[in-house]
Amino acid sequence: MLALIGAFALAAVHQYLFFDHNPGISFFLFIVFLYVYLFHDWKGRLKEATGFAWFLLVVILLLSLTYGLFYNPIFRVLNLLAIPGLVFVHLAVLRGSNRIPWWDVRIIGEALAHLIPRSLLQIPRVFRTLRAALFRRLDGERQKTATKIVIGLVFATPLLFVVIPLLASADGAFNKLLNGIPGWMSRFSLGELFGRMLWIVVFGILFAIYYWSFAKPPRPRKAADKEDISSSSKPNIDSVVLTTLLLAVNAVYVLFVVIQFSYLFGAWDGMLPDGTTYAEYARRGFGELVAVSAINFALLIVSLTFSGTRKGVLNFLLYVLVGCSGVMLYSAYIRLAMYEEAYGYTYIRFLVHAFMIYLAFLLLIAALRIRTSLVPMAKCFIILSLAAYTLLNYVGMDRLIAENNIARFEETGKIDRYYLNNLSADAIPTLVDFAVKRQDAELKELLVNRRARLIDESRDWQSFNLSVYSAKKAVHTISNPN
Repeated sequence: MLALIGAFALAAVHQYLFFDHNPGISFFLFIVFLYVYLFHDWKGRLKEATGFAWFLLVVILLLSLTYGLFYNPIFRVLNLLAIPGLVFVHLAVLRGSNRIPWWDVRIIGEALAHLIPRSLLQIPRVFRTLRAALFRRLDGERQKTATKIVIGLVFATPLLFVVIPLLASADGAFNKLLNGIPGWMSRFSLGELFGRMLWIVVFGILFAIYYWSFAKPPRPRKAADKEDISSSSKPNIDSVVLTTLLLAVNAVYVLFVVIQFSYLFGAWDGMLPDGTTYAEYARRGFGELVAVSAINFALLIVSLTFSGTRKGVLNFLLYVLVGCSGVMLYSAYIRLAMYEEAYGYTYIRFLVHAFMIYLAFLLLIAALRIRTSLVPMAKCFIILSLAAYTLLNYVGMDRLIAENNIARFEETGKIDRYYLNNLSADAIPTLVDFAVKRQDAELKELLVNRRARLIDESRDWQSFNLSVYSAKKAVHTISNPN
């Protein structure tokens, strides 16, 4: 019963924070309340949490806090998917029935199992708990009568929501009587009040059944389950087949890298291939190089995972594959940097830069794995991926794009004011400083016109966002310089 009361209390908090409000600092607060509820019965058991469990909790809290700090539209959408997914995995790691290791891909299946089938099985428990709490002191006949009364009230409630406003409109005295209802009730329309109540009921049930899907203590694990996943049997690729494959692929890659070095480092100084313009060189082959690098990385992972015992020649070929992939990534990175110098900085170009840096770190981990099997490659990939995504949320993408485009303007005199004005609120203080220092009338006008959109942003505390607040203050200095 305590769990059910807590679920409906959490649902009430949820509707207060999010009903008719944009996510802001409320997102972080809700995550905190959610964890308090989901772990309220874990007193004295926090020692069961592993280092990764604490790390994942920090990642979840930091990502939820971005709704109060930043306003990048891409990450606001992505995090709506990423944060719940991470929470589900986190619960499966800590409280899952099968206690699957966090680095095993099966943990995703465990999280989904608790989210859907095991939660749905708990729905009858909601009604059993309510019935036991409300009618446990009544005998059988009175229980039946009380149950019928509750059913009647359930059907009467929506009907009263319709009838009462009609009667209030028809009779002034009745309306005056209703006006004695506390003032806070009068703020809500009939539809809104019904929506809020329905919200609380639906989410209260969802929170309760999800919590109950973890409530049973985990079953004892069999001896076979306790064995390390790495010791389980897995298919191995024949070393001759793999060596032949790597020899053929590396021969092409080495030839490509040799040719690439002839002008890779000289392109910045105008040493371009014959008949190739600056813009053509920057654009040509960039996507293909990134794609080939990703394919090479997949080939590398398959080789390391399914090659069994590797000998010196095979390790050497894998090192060659890593080296060639690194050169390709660096070539693509330079091409993109040149393209940005020519055409400016955008969301997509920034994210591709970040992806290439991320892929380079993955290649470095793979290289270490070639050197020694003691490197836990899967664990390193997971931790690096979570850390990289969190860092990307906090690096301030919009602000950096604005700063780089401003730096490009200082060198070339070229700037796309309309694109910069469409960046999120994170970039506005930087743009305001630039417009004021340069006395850029066109950018000032764009920013002043945007002020109306910023003012329209919800002023409720639940939707508070530091970037929007700072942007409003910055634009106000242009509109009212004194």
